[in-house]
Amino acid sequence: MLKSQDCIILVKLLANPNRDWNQRELAKTLCISLSEINAGIKRLVAAGLLRKDIHNKLFPNIHAAEEFLVSGVKFFFPAKLGEYTRGVPTGVAAPLFHGVIAMGDYPIPVWPDVIGEKHGVALIPLHPSIPKALRENPDPNFYDMLVLIDVIRSGRPRERNLASIFLKERLKHAK
Repeated sequence: MLKSQDCIILVKLLANPNRDWNQRELAKTLCISLSEINAGIKRLVAAGLLRKDIHNKLFPNIHAAEEFLVSGVKFFFPAKLGEYTRGVPTGVAAPLFHGVIAMGDYPIPVWPDVIGEKHGVALIPLHPSIPKALRENPDPNFYDMLVLIDVIRSGRPRERNLASIFLKERLKHAK
């Protein structure tokens, strides 16, 4: 059974297709332990979402990843909304969606983070380390992909469809 850290490992690899990651680099940049990275990679390989070449270089299975992220992630990791808090904008409140989807007067979804710049309704991220990982190791493409996944997890049907289209387009570039 996949765990949330497995999902963010997969997304990190998809967001940076031209980088040859080792497990220590992944652990440092994702702010999770080396043992969690190792176990997550094993689970991703067993699930067919990741493969290794003869030199142990990691390659995401793009087609399986697309199917998992677009159709399965919302069932494995359903969105949980919390209280009004400070955090990092996610979902339709993220910069990726500015000018694309109108927010109206609703509170924005945020990943809870005491150093966050915005206030809104807490949307629990796929993994608790995400806000810290993005703060310490900025990666706009990784952030955008996580935002798209959050829209798929928490959005209304029109928003989910749009996020699926955007995510599929990004995955075409990961090949």
